[in-house]
Amino acid sequence: MRKSWKWAAGGLLGLLLFLQFFQPDKTPPPSDENLDMLSRLPADAKVAGLLERACQDCHSHKTKYPWYSYLAPVSFWIANHIEDGRKHFNMSVFGTYPPKKAAHKLEEGYEVLESHEMPMDSYTWLHPEARLTEEERRVLSLWFRKQYAAAEAGE
Repeated sequence: MRKSWKWAAGGLLGLLLFLQFFQPDKTPPPSDENLDMLSRLPADAKVAGLLERACQDCHSHKTKYPWYSYLAPVSFWIANHIEDGRKHFNMSVFGTYPPKKAAHKLEEGYEVLESHEMPMDSYTWLHPEARLTEEERRVLSLWFRKQYAAAEAGE
């Protein structure tokens, strides 16, 4: 019995070492700064800082990968998480969104902030700097609401 546990543990360790040779691509896609949300919409330094701190890693092409994102199988989970985040909302390509889609993304921005869906707990556990106070959440939510209202008015 004891010998089988050693073989199983050795096999698992071997598999984990083998997986290190396969890493997801972390190369940022090419992007045009003129299409970035913060280039297209007026935001003061506080709002820009909050967006960069709490949203940018998963919702832009400016992801900063922590050391543990290079360890398989965690690397695959993180890569999938970022890909999914960019699919839902990507600050780096905001300027390519048609007006109706852009307005909808701005509306979703304040909705997920007010419902505390974003930033996700699974992200803030390892990135405490991304945690938002209620005041910061309010500031960002008001900014998204203001941008949404301007987009709906066709400004």
